[in-house]
Amino acid sequence: MNVADSQRVASELEKLGYHATRNAESADVIVLNTCVVRQSAEDKAYARLMSLKPLKQARPELVLGLMGCLVGVRDASPLQTRFPFVDVFLPPSDPHKLVELLRARGANSVTSEDRDIEQRETETRYELMDADLILPVHERGNLVSAHVPVVYGCSHVCTFCIIPYRRGIEHSRSVGEIAAEVRALVNQGVKEVTLLGQIVDRYGYDVPDGPRLPDLFRAIHAIDGLQRIRFLTSHPLYMTDDLLDAIAELPKVCEHIEVPVQAGDDEMLKKMKRGYTVDEYRALIARIRARIPNAGIATDIIVGMPGETEEQFLGTSNLLKELELDVVHTAMFSPRPNTVASRWADDVPAEEKERRRQAIEDLQAEILTKINAKFMGQIVQVLVEEKSKNRWKGRTRANKLVFFEDDLRDWKGKLAQVKIEWTGPWSMIGKAIS
Repeated sequence: MNVADSQRVASELEKLGYHATRNAESADVIVLNTCVVRQSAEDKAYARLMSLKPLKQARPELVLGLMGCLVGVRDASPLQTRFPFVDVFLPPSDPHKLVELLRARGANSVTSEDRDIEQRETETRYELMDADLILPVHERGNLVSAHVPVVYGCSHVCTFCIIPYRRGIEHSRSVGEIAAEVRALVNQGVKEVTLLGQIVDRYGYDVPDGPRLPDLFRAIHAIDGLQRIRFLTSHPLYMTDDLLDAIAELPKVCEHIEVPVQAGDDEMLKKMKRGYTVDEYRALIARIRARIPNAGIATDIIVGMPGETEEQFLGTSNLLKELELDVVHTAMFSPRPNTVASRWADDVPAEEKERRRQAIEDLQAEILTKINAKFMGQIVQVLVEEKSKNRWKGRTRANKLVFFEDDLRDWKGKLAQVKIEWTGPWSMIGKAIS
């Protein structure tokens, strides 16, 4: 979501005539987009912000903005008091205060000639675009895959999660608005979109008699030039049969499902306020595999929740051994302000959390070595994203990372048929045959 938000900021700044720079020291505008889903991310945000303070002191005309979940959707005055050198505080997904500030200042840092050049380029290349999102200059015609937020915020309020407090209540964008943005992205060279939501399979639930995610899939699927559709992140409670049917039936929707379990113990799941049991999650995975046999399934795990015993942790580990999922994102519990879990004693020692995290990672490496070995000698379809260290890099429909060499052709943005010649736990290597 933050990638998409930052892209929107860059788009709005370029409309004002600004150009991107990799050098913070030479910038006229700096926006720090932040995440606070874990304490480590919040600490990094504060450290980076303080590292920018000397630049602001040396050049008072520099516009410094703080954006994202560190700011949140509520009162930013405590941050304003703590960081008076910051010019503007932006909630997640909303750059308007920054745009208003720069317009009020007259956007003095760019010349009219710069604006004329940028405007002519935009009008020439994208005069038929039908949405406000114009990709930043360095991404136009170069970006293969893009993120498209479809539902902002979250109203589920799991006991460990800060997102509802920082991104606000759930609200869905209209099908027409989303389709227009996807169409505009395709016009700028994008081949694949990932539809985003904190709980993406709740898309439309906040609208009386509104559309649902399968309806959005069908609208997006009809856009010419779009090759693949992904979506994340889902919640087990809302992974309906209608949704699974749409994934199975629509060729552009990838067989790639991210559906976090978070824990493999019923008591922990109840404590997390997840709303399902281990057996119900197990049944969901069976339903997915029955309807979409080649699905790549990813999950999230939190280790070290307050009160988590070794036995409960082993329940999680054993569930992962049983299900053999394709991706496991593992995080150590981190108390977040205002959440229910922040009131509980954080009683699992840090070193024990790290041990459990590493144990899950080691287990998943074993599982993936076994899963990916089955692809040896097979031909898989890969959407090529870029060239990395003399190899082309891309992903299968099930989100498997594949590399291959070919110095004779430009594969970027193209679909390649690749015969797999080597497999490892995290990626595969092959040879393009067409």
